[in-house]
Amino acid sequence: MTFLVTGATGTVGRQIVAQLVERGAHVRALTRNPAAAGLPDGVEVACGDLTSPETLAPALEGVTGLHLITFGGDDFAELETGPEIVELAAKAGVTRVSVLSGWDESSVERALRAGSVGWTQLLCVEFMANAYDWVDSIRDEGVVRVFGNHLGAVVHEADIAAVAVAALVEDGHAGESYTLTGPEALTPEQRVRLIGEAVGRELRFEELDEAGYRAAMQAAGVTEDMIEFGVQLGANPPGAGAIVQPTVERVTGRPGRTFAQWAAEHAAAFKI
Repeated sequence: MTFLVTGATGTVGRQIVAQLVERGAHVRALTRNPAAAGLPDGVEVACGDLTSPETLAPALEGVTGLHLITFGGDDFAELETGPEIVELAAKAGVTRVSVLSGWDESSVERALRAGSVGWTQLLCVEFMANAYDWVDSIRDEGVVRVFGNHLGAVVHEADIAAVAVAALVEDGHAGESYTLTGPEALTPEQRVRLIGEAVGRELRFEELDEAGYRAAMQAAGVTEDMIEFGVQLGANPPGAGAIVQPTVERVTGRPGRTFAQWAAEHAAAFKI
């Protein structure tokens, strides 16, 4: 079987590629810039752009398993090309699709729901890798400032990938919608403490009020729409975000990775 991974150079996509390679699969990775892909030896790199479906036909030749993302372009805008992508996949003979979904259903999910290809939806409340947003303030000041110190069952990108890989290579996952979390719910303050332990440095946590958060985001050049989204998320987070789900262990047969593991694996990024 040949597997095509879209978003192959992203945080989760790289993990999917690596785990498929570990299973001995033939992997084709889709990227808009093959020269800068930096993927493992043996991975076939194909040039294509999800916002221009006509570029996907060559990459889909001989593919039976496809991992899709729901955004594209430099601005990470939600894809509007779902119907074209799904039609091309069906014509190519794709029989299994995994989709890493965002907050809202996109044209990709709608097209798959209306089509005949078996597909599996992956839903994640928050990635552990979002902690990379704190790299600069940790390196420069030893502090993390957050609006909304709420519990979140953040999930490791390798566990998201493991479920995606299972959906692509194993039977029995078509039609499933998997909500993925880590094995524990932690506040940002608790995650900061675990990063500090991993880097061997005491870090400070400061909880911002709404005004402070708005000011910080405006100074960073964040758009008003994204600031409003952040305000709503910080003030009224979805209750499901703090609920630990057993999905990773149920699908993969092993417990999900903890945030302490993630912090240890990525400690170098936070060191001065």
